[in-house]
Amino acid sequence: MYAPERQQEILRLAREVGRVDVLSLADRFQVTAETVRRDLTALDRAGLVRRVHGGAIPAGRLDFEPDLTEREATAADEKDRIASAALAELPDGGSVILDAGSTVSRLAAAIPVESALTVVTHALPAAARLADHTGVDLHLVGGRVRHRTRAAVDAWALRAYGEIRADVLFLATNGFTPDGGLTTPDLAEAAVKSAAMAAARRVVLLADSSKAGQEHFARFGAFADIDLLITDTGLDPAHKAAIEAAGTEVALV
Repeated sequence: MYAPERQQEILRLAREVGRVDVLSLADRFQVTAETVRRDLTALDRAGLVRRVHGGAIPAGRLDFEPDLTEREATAADEKDRIASAALAELPDGGSVILDAGSTVSRLAAAIPVESALTVVTHALPAAARLADHTGVDLHLVGGRVRHRTRAAVDAWALRAYGEIRADVLFLATNGFTPDGGLTTPDLAEAAVKSAAMAAARRVVLLADSSKAGQEHFARFGAFADIDLLITDTGLDPAHKAAIEAAGTEVALV
């Protein structure tokens, strides 16, 4: 089978099933995983699919949201570097909000046990990582828990963020573009992110460069709302320049 024929079949499968993965395709077509990755890259460049961790989804699937396990495994080294750099943004003895996200969860895990902080979070993974930190005054925001992200959403969470004012919010996003801003697949999650942004004096976005250029269904902020983006060195220089032009500081790690 020639590459164009294989790519056409890959596209058909992606549209029929909703997602394709590299290893299954390699086995199906009896080619190497690297050959499949080249096929997916060609389809992605043509705007027919969008690459995701381990495979691809049809273009236009703005509602796609990987589960927590998959997000934890994606760009792990980059997320570790971002979380480590974010430690310098913790206010000494101050208050922080931790958003729901795999990189922010890594930051929670990296916070030293002896830290003297007030931490507010609606993310169960972040709260679990800080529960034994005796120096941390931990506040867990309640609400309906979304199983895919382990985050509390809806009225209780929105009301809680309307009652506080924190020094720093460490924010997560599923996708960002210089013009379209910050997006996530779920409207309820987007509403809580917006409320958390309004509850903080300073907003620090933690997002690896694979999120750049991705747009999802629910928009919750613009780069004019972000003080600092900490990302990895894979960020396209054009994206970096456009984000900085919006007034956001960009730190590459």
